[in-house]
Amino acid sequence: MPSYDIFFFSIVFFLMGILAASFGFGFLIIAVAAVLSAAILLFLDRFKTTNSPESTNFSTKKRALLAVLTVFILAGAGYYKWDDVKFKDIKIDFNRKINFSGLAIDGPQINSGNQTLTVKLNEPYQGKISAKLALYPRFHYGDKLAFRGKIEAPPPGSYADYLAKENISGLTNFPEVKLEKSGLGSPIKAALFKFKNSIVDSYSKILVPEQAALLAGLIFGERGGFSKEFKKAMSLSGTAHLTALSGQNITIISSAVAAAIGFLLSPFLTFIAAILIILGFVAMTGFGSSAVRAAIMGFAVLLANLTGRIYDPRNSIALAAFLIALFNPKVLVFDLGFQLSFLAVLGIVYLRPALKKLFGFGDKPGFFAWRENFLMTLSAQLATAPVLIVNFGNFSFTALIANILILTAVPLTMSLGFAIGFFNFLSYYLALIFGWLVSLFLNYEIFIINLFAKITLPINPSVNFWAILVYYSVLAGIVIYAKRP
Repeated sequence: MPSYDIFFFSIVFFLMGILAASFGFGFLIIAVAAVLSAAILLFLDRFKTTNSPESTNFSTKKRALLAVLTVFILAGAGYYKWDDVKFKDIKIDFNRKINFSGLAIDGPQINSGNQTLTVKLNEPYQGKISAKLALYPRFHYGDKLAFRGKIEAPPPGSYADYLAKENISGLTNFPEVKLEKSGLGSPIKAALFKFKNSIVDSYSKILVPEQAALLAGLIFGERGGFSKEFKKAMSLSGTAHLTALSGQNITIISSAVAAAIGFLLSPFLTFIAAILIILGFVAMTGFGSSAVRAAIMGFAVLLANLTGRIYDPRNSIALAAFLIALFNPKVLVFDLGFQLSFLAVLGIVYLRPALKKLFGFGDKPGFFAWRENFLMTLSAQLATAPVLIVNFGNFSFTALIANILILTAVPLTMSLGFAIGFFNFLSYYLALIFGWLVSLFLNYEIFIINLFAKITLPINPSVNFWAILVYYSVLAGIVIYAKRP
């Protein structure tokens, strides 16, 4: 078996072990299943007849090696169990009014009427909590805060799983809070947050509120400035993902930029430019965990596109999933963003070339790369449709059209947004010129969002395991059919 196959199957078995442990199977049950799998692989040739001794020998060696690699199932399960034990090693006095203190380890998430901070508790307590606080006074990354209030354990269920994925063990809502000291975090991370906030503030000075909020959402994933009506419009139009720092979003946007500038630069330089864009996203979030996961997935699809002519891109995607799971094994099952990102990347890497061939598109990306945007959006949405239906109860056909129309303008919108932030440090009037230009694109995007929020055509099918299996089998069949000479 070639080394790249050994690499791929080792990762697949490792991820299978994490998945099994995530669903609550005990280590002993997983070990028995792994041993049985190895035994079946080793003795499978006893039930098979063949006329070729050479092929029999090769097949036997391959199955024997796969049997050995099943040890990675145990490694994956063991790694998940170890991480879970470490997560549960906390010291928190739940459901009692207590005095406690902690350090804000991330920037505040601003919502309508409140701010939410992730706080690492100080001694005598231990663990991370999510603190929902009044909107003012505004707190920041690196602030040491003193609290008086109750810390509650998250109720069992999907929300608790989501918090566990972020290593958050408790919740406190509107406790008494006082700032004790500022600037205790990483100076580099604090500087990045400050830089990002200054750029977001420049948008508010130059653009009208709705435009400034959308631009901050497209570039930094900020959604605190959205009105309830606009949030609903984005949800109905199927464009809410554009303001989320997900692997799906970063992949589509960076790939769109690569398609738009690809005719000017070599493939390698285009790859480097797209990577710099991804790194810019992550840096502006202070290298937050969700942004890092999104960046890894975005990097995987760009690498797969760059090297796809040389080897199967499955290894770069498998490596991305492995690195993300190594960083946080709970994301495979409990992080919807990862699931959507992973499926979108698979769709873009495998389904997009198939659709390109079926539609008869040539190698030219089209005006403003509309063909590439169409193919990326269609392939990503087809790949993620069952997950969207299961989790949100509907899927809109018109969302595809809305995303194509908006994604055509998003790369240029973001470029102008970065220009506003840069030139604002030099001259307000220079930034104002770019603000006027970007407002034209933002008005167009807002118009499309509001328009398709009114003409949405959702479908609400009944989805079960077998329906999902048939659906993805059809997509796999399309990919296989398109690969025929």
